[in-house]
Amino acid sequence: MDGSPRRGRAGDRVSRIPTPVWALLPIVLLAVLGVALVRGGLLDVLRGGAPPVEALTFERVTLAPDLIRVELVNGGPDPVTVAQVMVDEAFWTFTSRAGTTIPRLGRTTIEIPYPWVEHEAHVVTVLTSTGLTFTHEIAVARATPTPDARYFGVFTLIGLYVGVIPVAIGLLWYPLLRRLERRWLHFVLALTAGLLIFLGADALHEALEAAERVAGAYQGVLLVLVGALGAVLLLQAAAGRRVGAEGPAGRRAVAWLIALGIGLHNLGEGLAIGAAYAVGEAALGAFLIVGFMVHNSTEGLGIVAPVANDRPGLATLAGLGALAGLPTIAGAWIGGLAYSATLATLFLSVGAGAIAQVVVALYRVVARDTRDRPVWTPLTAGGLLTGLLVMYGTGLLVAG
Repeated sequence: MDGSPRRGRAGDRVSRIPTPVWALLPIVLLAVLGVALVRGGLLDVLRGGAPPVEALTFERVTLAPDLIRVELVNGGPDPVTVAQVMVDEAFWTFTSRAGTTIPRLGRTTIEIPYPWVEHEAHVVTVLTSTGLTFTHEIAVARATPTPDARYFGVFTLIGLYVGVIPVAIGLLWYPLLRRLERRWLHFVLALTAGLLIFLGADALHEALEAAERVAGAYQGVLLVLVGALGAVLLLQAAAGRRVGAEGPAGRRAVAWLIALGIGLHNLGEGLAIGAAYAVGEAALGAFLIVGFMVHNSTEGLGIVAPVANDRPGLATLAGLGALAGLPTIAGAWIGGLAYSATLATLFLSVGAGAIAQVVVALYRVVARDTRDRPVWTPLTAGGLLTGLLVMYGTGLLVAG
């Protein structure tokens, strides 16, 4: 009898505490515990006098006349001090803009006055105060272009030839698609899914490759997961209802979603091309440009396939093409001016996630259109396989 009122009064006191207090209380306690752990010296005891763990990543290496500029990122748990620098197995003087000690997740740029030779390979080695070495190879030495009107013009042309023009050419399939029977239109939609699955797998592969160059503390592989899954969830939340609608509105939403997914993929593609061109590692000759044009022209086919039975205006088609193609130019600019492995990993993984969401939307379009009939027929299965083979075949033109 006496206990119940006391429990009631305690419950009343608890209920009067504002909700934000309960939200912040665990965070505050964790912060206090963390400070106590660090200040109490327990970490030093666990380390037992072992040397600090060091992990330096070469984020970007640029070349100017008689100068090598290296951007370093500390991805380890402890600060790292750059003690010496070697170029081609010889010690060289250097200067550092942000000091020689790099904090955790910090970065610095060191400049090495070195008479590098154009079109030859050079090896840069950084020695830390603990004696560890970190090495980067410059495969083909070439002066990094300086940002000017011509510089932006070159990358704009690359983006036009690689992304914008091929997509625009692919949109010219629209009149043909309007004349197809429904079953052959399903074939084209399945072919579009095959194209996109190939692009998604390619983007995911490139994202994982870029993740290997990300500083360890940024957890490149997990960044791929966050980017891809985050793109799927955001697109589902933003466009799920519109894509799920029946009729022309739903099909237009799918077309815009396809253009967005391809645009995000082309953003990552442009990023890689711009970065490679800036450091002289991409011989963007005529054959390679033509190869990209053929490879990417299939993307325009995929964009107009969902609206083949409708009558989208010229402005709509132009908008779809711009959304899919113009990000290639933006990616080339970013890659050429300020390439970052972390940024590349995020862009490519977001593109892969967006394409996965688009494939699901395409499946829903065909499923709604077939109603009670099976979605997978020999024609749709053949379309999917044809899409994969087309992308693989045209991809051989740009492999290397």
